Amino acid sequence: MISKSVEFSRDEQQIASMAKALAHPARIAILKLLAAKQDCMCGDIVEELPLAQSTVSQHLKQLKDTGLIKGEIDGPKVCYCIDYRALAKFKSDLDEVFAEIETMREESGCC
Repeated sequence: MISKSVEFSRDEQQIASMAKALAHPARIAILKLLAAKQDCMCGDIVEELPLAQSTVSQHLKQLKDTGLIKGEIDGPKVCYCIDYRALAKFKSDLDEVFAEIETMREESGCC
């Protein structure tokens, strides 16, 4: 059986994937921590959030899998930082989606 997601453009799928990655308050908090500290280890994030280390690791994995953060191996640990280029592209893509929706609304005269 073919997934219905193949019926959507690659851009639409990428935007949705990143939006899903940001759809949890812990992931928003992680991005804010990374922005404030420039980079940090998983243990540093665990100290700041009311979550278990394994839960923080899962959230970091989801953010990393979508490309919103990067992780560099630093000895036995991984140092995480925001991928600002990916974040800027996501923001730009979302801005385009909302502008397109607004244009369509204006043209259709709906509501």
